[in-house]
Parts: sequence; C-alpha cells; structure tokens
Amino acid sequence: MNALLESLRGSLVVSCQANPDSPLRDPYIISRMGLAAVKGGAAALRIQGFEDVEAVRAVTDLPIIGLTKTDRDDTDVYITPTAAEATRLAALGCEIVALDATLRPRPEPLAELFAAVHAAGALVMADISTLEEARNASALGADIVGTTLAGYTPQSRALHTPDWVLMDELRGADLPFIAEGRLNSPAEARQAMERGAHAVVVGSAITRPDVVTRWFAAALA
Repeated sequence: MNALLESLRGSLVVSCQANPDSPLRDPYIISRMGLAAVKGGAAALRIQGFEDVEAVRAVTDLPIIGLTKTDRDDTDVYITPTAAEATRLAALGCEIVALDATLRPRPEPLAELFAAVHAAGALVMADISTLEEARNASALGADIVGTTLAGYTPQSRALHTPDWVLMDELRGADLPFIAEGRLNSPAEARQAMERGAHAVVVGSAITRPDVVTRWFAAALA
C-alpha cells in the first residue's frame, strides 16, 4: 500500500465542510475548523471546493482529501465528476482526490479520471455505495475506496445508520476501505475500525453544529 495511506491506518479523518446556507460557509471558517481538528488529533482532513482547499492548505501540512460537489444536468454524479476538477484539486495540494465511483451514468469515464489524478501526482479515493462499485473501482486502479455514498444512491440500501453490511462485505472481499457516512459517535467510529476500516472519516458530528443541534432539538420535540 502507498506510504501515505499506510500512515493513515487506524486514524481519524475529519471532514470540514459547510452547506451553502450554513452560517459557517466561508473558507476562513473552514480553515479554522481544520485547525481545530488538527488540534484534536485528526490525521487528515476531507475538504470540499477549491477555495476551501486553498484556505486549509495555507494553514496546515496535514494530508488533504480534496473533492468538489458539482450539480450537473447530465448526471447524478456530483462528487468531483470531471478530470479538470480532479487535477485542479491535486494542483492545489490535495494528496488524495475523492470522486464518485458509482456505476451511474457519468460525464467522463471513470478510468480516465483515475488516470488523470495519478498523472497529477495524487491518489484516488473512490467513493462508492455498493460492493460491486468497490470491486470495479479497485480493478480500475483506485488506491482506496470509501463507503461515502452508501445509502445515497438507488443501488444501495436505504439507511439511517452506517452501512455495517457493506463494511463487512468489503472486508470479506479483501478490499481496503475508508469508512464514511453517518458515523455520529466515537463508538460507531470504533466499530467501523473493528469491522476492518483502514481509517474513518467523520464530518457532521464534529464540524456541523447546525446539524448536531437539529439532532438534539428533534430528540426533545
């Protein structure tokens, strides 16, 4: 396995993102989130968007998993759908580029995206939602897969929890994976590791206070 990925084995990756309507939607604020995550012990950061990547790269040397989110009329694929976006992320200093590796119709062939990322000197994190997609991404040269899209595609299970079944399937198929998606407590993060995850990405439970507030408000309603 690549030395960078090996260094992340058993570690926590913190996703620092804010929705367009969030009061935290500002590159400077995202960079402060990143520094707070570094102080708390994160081994890497998952950052969305060119401006946020630039802001975070300016304040830390921690590895960045970079991605874009682009709504398009021609596809449901929205996480880094094109080679142009992927290579720009690499040029901005992302050691790893995350992209949608589902089997849905896409604007550019998956193999070409992987090749472009590798040519730019970065690694590929293939965000998948099923075991079949993980196998396909691995065969095409993904450096690691992530369970990021499990529960968010028509092909995957409808979920309100982490996809424990998919994690077990990936482990059984000997496919290295990063666990991501609805990991909302330290206990769930630990369980993902025990189910074979190479590393764990946590976002909302750490960096989205508006989301966490809604959890508590709903529980008390």
